[in-house]
Amino acid sequence: MPYLTPPPDSSPKKPATIVPPGGWDCQIHLFGPAEHYPFDPDSPYVSAPALPETAIRMLDTLGLARAVVVSGGGYGRDYSYLLDVLKRHPQRFVGVILPPDTLPDEELARLDTLGVRGIRFVSARRASNLPQILPDMAAQAENIGWPIHFYPHGEDIVEYSDRLLSLPNRKIVLDHFGSVPTAKGLDQPAMKTILKMLDTGRVWIKLSGPMRCAAGNMPYAAVTPFARALIRHAPDRMVWGSDWPHVNMVDREMPNDGDLFDLISEWASDEHDRARILVTNPGQLYGAAPRSGA
Repeated sequence: MPYLTPPPDSSPKKPATIVPPGGWDCQIHLFGPAEHYPFDPDSPYVSAPALPETAIRMLDTLGLARAVVVSGGGYGRDYSYLLDVLKRHPQRFVGVILPPDTLPDEELARLDTLGVRGIRFVSARRASNLPQILPDMAAQAENIGWPIHFYPHGEDIVEYSDRLLSLPNRKIVLDHFGSVPTAKGLDQPAMKTILKMLDTGRVWIKLSGPMRCAAGNMPYAAVTPFARALIRHAPDRMVWGSDWPHVNMVDREMPNDGDLFDLISEWASDEHDRARILVTNPGQLYGAAPRSGA
């Protein structure tokens, strides 16, 4: 039986960190009422509604203009709810899908028109119902100008690095700090692998979900040296994401999104670096100009 994932903090704080105009949250998930958008039968969790209107209030509180909606793993490869959100809120959201094994180029072109801006693969160890690396689909994404996203599991970026870099894609985004287990320190093979991947100039990192690679609760202090090392290594290819509504935080303290956002000041003390992470870099990945509609 799937479990009910805990809800996010319903009262996000206004952060102390000053947000430059045009800031992005590069990873959120949204869930509609289950009676209209049922969860995938293989999903380990279900969620109460996490609606775009609620997410917009969170973004407004943080001072962010736009967000990337990653189709929730709870929906498997069904991206119908994501498209519904993009049609209703074209000025605030773009999307990333969890694709089926094949899609015609015509469908990709339609998705691009609606505001989809990428595809996401996951490690085989992460979820059996979600797409693993699909080379043909990756090539199609490159042809249309989309980045691909990959969510490793634990240290297995070491195993996946060569496979990812063998793809034709010029923009490869590793989600949630590349899933590096921070307890193993900066000298671990997974971190060294990610730094080598960054040296290719093709790899980007989402500074998102610190709770995904560190035990305990806020402020996830073990993540700070990793974030600083990554930003120092490639500040022009870092983006930030809240990972709202923070699914799977079972038996853990739910962070407040204002506090979570303020961690970026701990990770990037330089105002110019924060502007790149929040505004310039996401614009290069997902498109800086708001669309007039779909």
